[in-house]
Amino acid sequence: MVALSDKEVTKAQHVEEVILSHLQTHEEIVNSGEFAKANGLEHDLLLSVVQSLHGFNYVEAQDIKKEAWVLTEEGNSYATLGSPEVQVYKAIPLEGISREDLQKKLDVSVFKIGFAKAMGNKWLETKPLVSRKVSNVEDQVQQQLVHIRNGQDLAAADIDALKKRKLIIPLIWKGYSIRKGTSYAPKRTKAATDLTREVLQRGTWKDLVFKDYNYNALGQPTEGGHLHPLLKVRAQFREIFLEMGFEEMPTNNFIESSFWNFDALFQPQQHPARDSHDTFFLQVPEKAQFLPEDYLQRVKEIHEHGGYGSIGYGYNWKREDAEKNVLRTHTTAVSSRMLYKLAQDGFTPKRYFSIDRVFRNEAVDRTHLAEFHQN
Repeated sequence: MVALSDKEVTKAQHVEEVILSHLQTHEEIVNSGEFAKANGLEHDLLLSVVQSLHGFNYVEAQDIKKEAWVLTEEGNSYATLGSPEVQVYKAIPLEGISREDLQKKLDVSVFKIGFAKAMGNKWLETKPLVSRKVSNVEDQVQQQLVHIRNGQDLAAADIDALKKRKLIIPLIWKGYSIRKGTSYAPKRTKAATDLTREVLQRGTWKDLVFKDYNYNALGQPTEGGHLHPLLKVRAQFREIFLEMGFEEMPTNNFIESSFWNFDALFQPQQHPARDSHDTFFLQVPEKAQFLPEDYLQRVKEIHEHGGYGSIGYGYNWKREDAEKNVLRTHTTAVSSRMLYKLAQDGFTPKRYFSIDRVFRNEAVDRTHLAEFHQN
């Protein structure tokens, strides 16, 4: 939006006052162009003011469009200096002149166009010299161009002839016919847009006219964010796996039981990674609510006594340690859940992947965080 200068604002206010004052005593402004000319106003500024008044229903504006003809640069030149054919005619002395000398007296384009036109009009003869064949000529083309410049009408045949010579071009003139609107008043009252504390305290809100709320107006455009570079890389890798036919494992559980995070992966309960220095343990909720009993007992048996070629760890496995909730330390916890589910379903061939956030109780510095992504 371009801000108006104080001078432009004053001029616009004057135009507005002239329009509203005229409509107070007249039913209609029939033609904005004629009205602007009669009142010494700039028509473009008047159109802008009318659009503003129309937007607030002070006036009703009906479009007017007219096709007018204006002179081209060449046409303007001929309207001032005369048509090329007459310029050629006038450049010929009574005793005649050679074609070469005549050409030197005139502009190249004027001579080329004018000589051909003058010959076509049978104004000239060329033997032995170029001389006038008629004693006097009337410059109708110049007269027609002057009429066009003055806004006068011409016959259709004359318009066609000038148009073919590219001396005139059409111009669409736009204006308005103007009547009183539903909110007409002799003077515009600026509608209030805010209900302020001062207005409420003074009670002046009762006398204010408030601007209608436009429920269809768009708000300020929001600035969109951008993916973090690491998340961008994650999205690219994820797309690659999906295109290769892999299925993504559900990785939306950041909180995991120690059973799935450690025990089901056969990590002993006394392993240093299960210490609070390396793992975040939750206080609320402190323990998992459900663990699959049949599988839990088989895992317990392997830890204590071994099996499937393993001798086990030979210690007393504790259920309460397996129930402790942690922030998962690796996405392999998700894999252990999926393997159990596949076993329940009968182990049909599957291709799975996961890329998501995991947590370690690290000392945070410029190269380490307490969380990172793992696949």
